[in-house]
Amino acid sequence: MVLRRLLVVLGIAAALAIAGGTALALWVTVRMGTGNLAPWLVGASGLLSTALVLAVCIIVHRRLRYDAGAAQDRLREGEARLDAIVRSAMDAIITVDAEQRIVLFNGAAERMFGVDAQQAIGAPLERFIPERFRAAHRGHIERFGRTGETARRMGPQQALRALRADGTEFPIEASISHATVGGEQLFSVIIRDITARLAAQVEINRSHAELRELATTMHGVREAEQTRIARELHDELGQALTALKMDVDLLQSLLPPERSDIVERAAAMRGLLDFTVATTRRISADLRPLVLDDLGLAAAAEWLVQQLRQRAPLACELSIDPSLADLEEPYASALFRVMQESLTNIAKHARASHVELRLQREQDWAVFTVVDDGIGMGPADQTKPRSFGLRGIRERVLMLDGEVRIVSQPGGGTTLVVRVPLRGGVARGVA
Repeated sequence: MVLRRLLVVLGIAAALAIAGGTALALWVTVRMGTGNLAPWLVGASGLLSTALVLAVCIIVHRRLRYDAGAAQDRLREGEARLDAIVRSAMDAIITVDAEQRIVLFNGAAERMFGVDAQQAIGAPLERFIPERFRAAHRGHIERFGRTGETARRMGPQQALRALRADGTEFPIEASISHATVGGEQLFSVIIRDITARLAAQVEINRSHAELRELATTMHGVREAEQTRIARELHDELGQALTALKMDVDLLQSLLPPERSDIVERAAAMRGLLDFTVATTRRISADLRPLVLDDLGLAAAAEWLVQQLRQRAPLACELSIDPSLADLEEPYASALFRVMQESLTNIAKHARASHVELRLQREQDWAVFTVVDDGIGMGPADQTKPRSFGLRGIRERVLMLDGEVRIVSQPGGGTTLVVRVPLRGGVARGVA
């Protein structure tokens, strides 16, 4: 653009200089007459024109040399800045041409692959790719160049593999971009070694698996302990209270009617004993309903529904697949606790008038669904810091490698779907 403008100025100056010399010659001719034209004046006008053109040319030439030098300085400065950025990048950067030969290999790439840039530049990119992946990788880059996209992450579904100079493989994550410079297509790949990240992820997964196994064991121990305490409350304490009631009844029948004070005291004792027996049964059922161990999951679910109807004015429908009516542990306990917690949450928070519970079998999965027509809840309600009910449901299901899905919106009711994989003989008495 600058050169074009200077050429235009040069042309205008030359034209003005020639026009000025011609005008001067014409003026002298007119003033002195055609026959008396002084040759030296005409020559002087030509010399003046030539001098003006030369002066303009010299100025323009110096200006062009100055602008070209400044442009080269800016270009060298930009190249130096770009080279410093590329060299100082923490991720490896490799640029290849259309033939997939390396034209740029930064310092991080040298450290990552264990080879100097001088040895890498000019070599094919396949040198750093395991042999079994080379054909696919070459085709991937060629297809990428034809898509028209400027950037893309490579291998988003799985970790890629790269090859060091000593022949060892390691996992990487990479992104690729391409640009056309001077009519040549260049591909740049930014590479990150994720060996440490994958090792950390493996360790995290191992820790999670150990914690889940520990939680499963603790859950089994807790259920066993609760079963023992519930049975002792029901059998031993219940029997003792029943015997005490019989003694109080006998004592009350032997009291003389005229001792009204003692008769009233015996009646109060009888009432207190009835309350204690009911409380003991309730605590025993909360710890572990014996019907779950004695009659199975279906009977325990029926008991839960009856308890819900007594506490809240709800129309409740229950449907259980016969093949799941008598599940073994730990499935029976887990699904019973999920039912119990779901109904408790509905009674406390949902303001529902109708609840539907379904336990179905889908191939090797037990699917438990709870649907209510209550006020629903938003996403924030499902992640409250002290929302231990839903959190407990998720933890119980995850211990069995199951899945939990909650669909709800304010005013639209709530649907809870629990899927638990069934392994081996999971039902007592069912082949």
